[in-house]
Amino acid sequence: MSLLNNVIDHALDDGYAEATARRRAEGGALPKPLRAKLGLAAGLVLAAAVVTVGAAEARVSAPVVAKERQELIDRIEGDTRAADDLERDVERIRAEVGERQRAALEQHGGDQAELVALLSGATPVRGPGVKLVVDDAKGSDSGGGGPRESAGFSDTGRVRDRDMQRVINGLWESGAEAVSINGQRLTSLSAIRAAGDAILVDNRPLVPPYTVLAVGDGQRLSTAFQDSADGQYLHALVENFGIRSSISTEGELSLPAAPSLIVRTAEPRGAGAAKPSGGATADKGKATS
Repeated sequence: MSLLNNVIDHALDDGYAEATARRRAEGGALPKPLRAKLGLAAGLVLAAAVVTVGAAEARVSAPVVAKERQELIDRIEGDTRAADDLERDVERIRAEVGERQRAALEQHGGDQAELVALLSGATPVRGPGVKLVVDDAKGSDSGGGGPRESAGFSDTGRVRDRDMQRVINGLWESGAEAVSINGQRLTSLSAIRAAGDAILVDNRPLVPPYTVLAVGDGQRLSTAFQDSADGQYLHALVENFGIRSSISTEGELSLPAAPSLIVRTAEPRGAGAAKPSGGATADKGKATS
């Protein structure tokens, strides 16, 4: 009974009693929850003031920023148009130089003017021949393998520059009289190189599939190429790496003239001399690496 009486007489423990006495001694100060709420309210008011001031400054500076941005866009567009105009001028002048060189070859080539113009790529060519299409393996552009790093075969189904070099060289050696890749005429000075995964012909990028046209005796050229070491190399690419290839004989092919010619040798015509006054001579040659 004494325990029950003690619980009834002392319902609050000593801790609560001490806290109540302390609050009374402080003279009625604000409770802690109320102080916390007032502090939070003050913080929110300060944050709202900062956001409001920032928004006002942004509205004031927005027209200036937009004006500067538009001026920059106008400068970029103007410089781009100027660069495009210069590029068109370069192409026009390059085409004019090429036309004059071709005319000089045809005019001063002597008895072999037509042959010289043909072998140097100075004139368009029409005639029978073969059409060879070489393309990457299916799915080879998915990033699943790096370029072949050795001189032989390796781990990718992408056509490399050295593959096209061997294909072109094999066609020349098999009797092709004129060759083009994707509409670009090749000469004895043409270079087939790589820039990353891209194949360049005379510094111009090619996009697969690579369509090779070769003018010559169609059936004989096709047979000679497929039986050659380079033809067997292409066949090995097809068998081992899934590179796609097809070859067919064509009754009529049309190849354009080379976009530009380089005159390496020119001699003035002497008095009574029978040889031509100048021109470039070129033999069928191999694509350089």
